[in-house]
Amino acid sequence: MTTNKSREWFARAVERIPGGVNSPVRAWRAVGGAPRFIARAEGAWVVDVDGNRLIDYVGAYGPAILGHAHPRVVEAVAEQAREGFSFGAATALEVELAERLGAAIAGAEKVRLVSSGTEAGMTALRVARAATGRTGLIKFDGCYHGHSDALLVRAGSGALTLGVADSAGVPEAIAASTRVATYNALEEVERYLAADPRGIAAVIIETVAANMGVVAPAAEFLRELTALVHRYGALLICDEVITGFRLRYGAAYELYGAAPDLIMLGKVIGGGLPVGALAGRAELMDLLAPLGPVYQAGTLAGNPLAVRAGIETLKLLAEDGVYARLESLGARLETGLRAALKASGARGCVNRVGSLVTLFHGVEEVGDGRAARAADTAAFARFFQGMTARGIHLAPSQFEAMFVSLAHTENEIDATVAAAREALDEARGG
Repeated sequence: MTTNKSREWFARAVERIPGGVNSPVRAWRAVGGAPRFIARAEGAWVVDVDGNRLIDYVGAYGPAILGHAHPRVVEAVAEQAREGFSFGAATALEVELAERLGAAIAGAEKVRLVSSGTEAGMTALRVARAATGRTGLIKFDGCYHGHSDALLVRAGSGALTLGVADSAGVPEAIAASTRVATYNALEEVERYLAADPRGIAAVIIETVAANMGVVAPAAEFLRELTALVHRYGALLICDEVITGFRLRYGAAYELYGAAPDLIMLGKVIGGGLPVGALAGRAELMDLLAPLGPVYQAGTLAGNPLAVRAGIETLKLLAEDGVYARLESLGARLETGLRAALKASGARGCVNRVGSLVTLFHGVEEVGDGRAARAADTAAFARFFQGMTARGIHLAPSQFEAMFVSLAHTENEIDATVAAAREALDEARGG
């Protein structure tokens, strides 16, 4: 499988783009080699600039739930493009998307559209601080909520230590306002709240973690977390940027008994175009300008092309049998990967929630960030290269999900499993 053109484009990219990529998740530093440059995509497949066709499980990191370039979405976007790309003014499309989100998600009484999940996270935190008059934040180790300063923080050395920044350029004073708890560990959250009962504005969590690999919340964890957070007068923010409309028609938190005050959305609701949203109770959302004192703005917020793509995507996802189909395909992949692990004798485990799947290498169980970081990343790198050589397109990180789409077929899932069996054997031998 030749990659000469990708290598040529990467050599040009590093001359003008830091690291040669416009998002670090696209770099191949963790797996070795130059990243593939994708020329086009259709259905469950991507095609690189060298003409290689690969079965795709990156799925644009979540939005491509229908598969790539679904004809109805393409036609909707093309039709909208003929009417204009962006107006800097209100549109009826924005209202329609907000109404669809509100009808599908309990607690989404009002919606503010933005352009990315990162913007949704920034806005959620600002609203929470304004509503409570507090500054503190609790997040969970291994959960990612965008690259704003307060959310790029990981745990310190002790259960009640203040956070340290995960990135250069984040002021210590901002990092210090964030505490980091272990995912699925309610007692750590309670200790933080008890230690600063009038200082924590919000607890933010991925409903199903998908940025340390896929990790599901433990039974009753989100229900009990909701009660605990509200008992201390703080707000609960559920990050549904990946899980919203991915695991069900609506927000995944309803599957787990959570009752968040604010909900972050993105990815699927834009059908693959740049989009994000913050939703929540009306009295909280009305704190946003122009009604309230919390300022937030965006030139391309509610962009007509993105909103039109999102509306058409949601229409397709509302059809009968969609999520049963995704569950069936995800289960088939999970079963096949488990069998491949067993046949190869390799140590590992498979975590799955619906159409989100992760094969962890070198560990037998993953339920939090610490366990995820114990995975054998060198083994993953060998596996990644083996899968790529066999025509399977994975994210270049052990800590990402495989995204199954409605465009995948049983034959493509089975071909993926067969490739995994060979790649695991090869990786173990390496």
